[in-house]
Amino acid sequence: MSNIAIRVENLGKKYRLGAPQLKYRTLRESLSDGFERATRRLRSGEQDPDVLWALRGVSFEVKQGEVLGIIGRNGAGKSTLLKILSRVTEPSEGYAEIRGRVGSLLEVGTGFHPELTGRENVYLNGAILGMHRDEIESKFDEIVAFSEMEKFIDTPVKRFSSGMQLRLAFAVAAHLEPEILVVDEVLAVGDAEFQRKCLGKMNDVAQAGRTVLFVSHNMSAVLRLTQEAMVIDKGNVVLRAPSTEAVDFYLSRGLSQEGERVWEADEVPDSAYPFRPMAVRVLNGQGQVKDTLRSTEPVQIEIEYEIEQAISGLRVGLYLMTVRGEYILTSFDTDDSGLFEQHAVRQPGHYTSRCVVPPDFLNEGRYALGINASSYRVKRYFQDDQAITFNVDAAGAPGMQWPEPRLGPVRPRFEWKIEAE
Repeated sequence: MSNIAIRVENLGKKYRLGAPQLKYRTLRESLSDGFERATRRLRSGEQDPDVLWALRGVSFEVKQGEVLGIIGRNGAGKSTLLKILSRVTEPSEGYAEIRGRVGSLLEVGTGFHPELTGRENVYLNGAILGMHRDEIESKFDEIVAFSEMEKFIDTPVKRFSSGMQLRLAFAVAAHLEPEILVVDEVLAVGDAEFQRKCLGKMNDVAQAGRTVLFVSHNMSAVLRLTQEAMVIDKGNVVLRAPSTEAVDFYLSRGLSQEGERVWEADEVPDSAYPFRPMAVRVLNGQGQVKDTLRSTEPVQIEIEYEIEQAISGLRVGLYLMTVRGEYILTSFDTDDSGLFEQHAVRQPGHYTSRCVVPPDFLNEGRYALGINASSYRVKRYFQDDQAITFNVDAAGAPGMQWPEPRLGPVRPRFEWKIEAE
């Protein structure tokens, strides 16, 4: 018997971009217009401008018991691939073979019915996964204990917060033991303690020999949980390699263009409206855009964006990380209470938010910069966890008289005093 759990051959998925539909058109008019458009494209050799290929020509295999990471930018096609494998949507071309029951956690509360209680949704999700009632009952107490939702298990899900839905959804998907588990950025939501529990459970699932497809922008999680990773870019598989090699390739490939990242219009999801990111830049002490900066000089970071409609409580900020995805700090442009009051409502217009990382702060190495635009507890408009990367050169930094590497991502210049007694 073959040990292949997933086989994908020349998989493609296309979407027709939204266009206003004309009402009360006859069948004759629709057929005539369609024929004319097809004829024009054949004569001109042009592609249909209304068609977007989210995936095209994707082929790979996953063996039973293998844990495969899938990484790529927002909009690269990762979630579309998982939705096809989970039978949420059908491919436009090619095919995928799945051997075994598939458990999917694609979004917070996927498959939950808002009018049903948490208890009822556990049974509903289990049935969707193909489990028998006695299988669900044998795992029910363990699921509830993991989710820490004992007090609310008989409350309708429509009254759950997104974090509460995540807890229960992850617990169901991870404990009902499908042969294949598909997880899409589940660690993007939830508190830090629950994220650690999720990582631990994912590690247990991997050690148990089940097949796992794991999508995440958290490179540390990818490195910890997977042996191999696949990089997807613009709907195509560009690399499949051991996870360390794939992560290094992803973080170094195209994320930084001489210290600047510019977003094209088609790279910004519709959900970001009315916020539209334009660019993020890293500048040296002289105000020049650079990919490599000195640790002894200030580093200026600027985020350029447009607002198309007034937003209340908007905060635009950054996440500074190591290239392995380990967070160093988070900072927002309205952390100062005075600025928060001054910009309580940001009117439509063109903006640039700037901050300065002081000199003698970062250690030598390569760093990743993510950006976030959100209204606290209201809406997250846009987030890119790996917007840009840059290098720091420690020449002239404290302790350079010794050639030994200094541990840690920061290298501050402390004031020491030596006193003889």
